[in-house]
Amino acid sequence: MHTVELLDEAISLATKAGFQVRQDWFGGSAAGACELRGQKWLFLDLSLSPHEQLGQVLEALRGLPAIPELTPSPALRGMLSPRMAA
Repeated sequence: MHTVELLDEAISLATKAGFQVRQDWFGGSAAGACELRGQKWLFLDLSLSPHEQLGQVLEALRGLPAIPELTPSPALRGMLSPRMAA
């Protein structure tokens, strides 16, 4: 699966998990997940590559407790799994 497809899937999962997603040009700063007034937000920086944006979304999703109704593809599930120590 290509990075852009994984990014689209990850954004969809974030939305299903309750994030409001805003994609904008932040110039490489001030992007990521946060909570404002009880609402989860995910700010994605369009100045970053799709691979870097995917990293931002994965970081936000990893911070969530397990949500059974979210069913990522096998490729995305592998990326969400906790990394084993080397």
